[in-house]
Amino acid sequence: MLKVSENNNIAQDFDLFIANFKDRLSDLFNKEYDYNALSLTRGLPPDFLSEIMDMRPLSVAIPTHHGGRGLHVKECLGVLAAASYESLSLSLIFGINIALFLEPFAKYGNTLLQERIFHQFLENKAMGGLMITEPAYGSDALNMRTCYSQKEDKYHIQGEKHWQGLTGAADFWLVTARKKNEHGELVRDIDFFVTDNSIEEQKIEVLKKYNSLGLYAIPYGLNHIDIEVPVDYRLTPESTGIKLMLDTLHRSRLQFPGMGMGFIKRMLDESMKHCTERRVAGIPLNEMDSVKFQLSRLQAAFTLCSAMCSYSASVSSINNDLSSHAVDANSVKALVTDLMHESAQICVQLSGANGYKLDHIAGRGLVDSRPFQIFEGSNEMLYTQVAEAIAKLMRKSKENNLLAYLKKYNATELAAPFFSSILNFDFPLQPKQREMVTLGKIIARVVCFQFVLQINNAGFNDGMTEIARQHISMDLYMLVGQLSNNNNAEPLMNYGEKTDWMSFTS
Repeated sequence: MLKVSENNNIAQDFDLFIANFKDRLSDLFNKEYDYNALSLTRGLPPDFLSEIMDMRPLSVAIPTHHGGRGLHVKECLGVLAAASYESLSLSLIFGINIALFLEPFAKYGNTLLQERIFHQFLENKAMGGLMITEPAYGSDALNMRTCYSQKEDKYHIQGEKHWQGLTGAADFWLVTARKKNEHGELVRDIDFFVTDNSIEEQKIEVLKKYNSLGLYAIPYGLNHIDIEVPVDYRLTPESTGIKLMLDTLHRSRLQFPGMGMGFIKRMLDESMKHCTERRVAGIPLNEMDSVKFQLSRLQAAFTLCSAMCSYSASVSSINNDLSSHAVDANSVKALVTDLMHESAQICVQLSGANGYKLDHIAGRGLVDSRPFQIFEGSNEMLYTQVAEAIAKLMRKSKENNLLAYLKKYNATELAAPFFSSILNFDFPLQPKQREMVTLGKIIARVVCFQFVLQINNAGFNDGMTEIARQHISMDLYMLVGQLSNNNNAEPLMNYGEKTDWMSFTS
């Protein structure tokens, strides 16, 4: 086993580790390689990726007794943020490895297997990922068809998975499957299995690679699974496999702000620099009121994401069971990814024509940030789940007024009073699904502003906190306005009838 003292890169103080990591990434992306050209090609060049992995960034997600830095969430988020400042794709590569393989494997994996696999990550630059999504069952994971049966001391796993980040590139996978009982039926619960692509009977076949719109550094595709793994390759849940999955996904969603942090800061820094240097009619852009609004919007996103990181660092350790953290985890993932894409939109707009180039940091960021609002639970679905969870709690407490309940709810009790005049309305008795999405957006913003208040109490910048408050207040006013609008519009399936404008023009 690799001992900490044997590797200076791992043993060094984290402040020094992350400073060196940032400096080296900056050199690689901005001096040694032409990343503008790299961003337009599929995959990262092996020598370029090897230089990055030489710094052992994934050591932050490996226990100390296996030679890593100890799985401290603050360090994991720090690495994600440092990477996303230079490349959102690189940060997602790390995020997949950390949250979707290393953390659940460290928590639920066989100890003897951990020793061998963690060594591969530290010494041989191995990578891992998670396979849940199936072609016919995207977000409907509980109905997945991938199945397994036991044959003596091995599990036989069969099925198809797709849209896994690092398809064909990961060395190890966590594969989800449902047990097939003696009647050939699939049981409700879900199990997780470790697979090693270097072992022939565990090798997962890639049927095709997808031509993804963005995130060019990350391969996605369709995978065929027909493998056998030893019994000790199955993860051991603390109760059920479904709770293991929720614990893993909630932890991952709570750590999305790590990827958002560096990215939003880069959008903010690029926008501030451009608007300071660019002059229109002799006036710097940053002196124009509409530009000030957009820059302050970016600073509000930066503040919210900073607060989310602080909260995640305090709760999302693998020592904690996050299976019941639906409200905070879903609020964080949905809102931070909305903020990421909006930040890229603002940066593109402020950058003018240059921002529309695919190899411009904002143009690339616009395309690369968009799928974050979709994968690991589409934001509409997550906002709906937030609203459903709060509605259930309100019914249980026999409270109809949203403000009254949020003032008592521990995740919003500090923040709700700041928006009393906006939130003072009764939760709809039978809300439409579109209204549940809107209600989820409202609740998520109050939840996340509470994180801002908590980090502000610890000494975070008062001015930035106030900027965030004003923008959250503006968002809440607009969202409540949507609720009161009672929009019941439904699409006409045969919309072509009497809709050709040329028929009504002489």
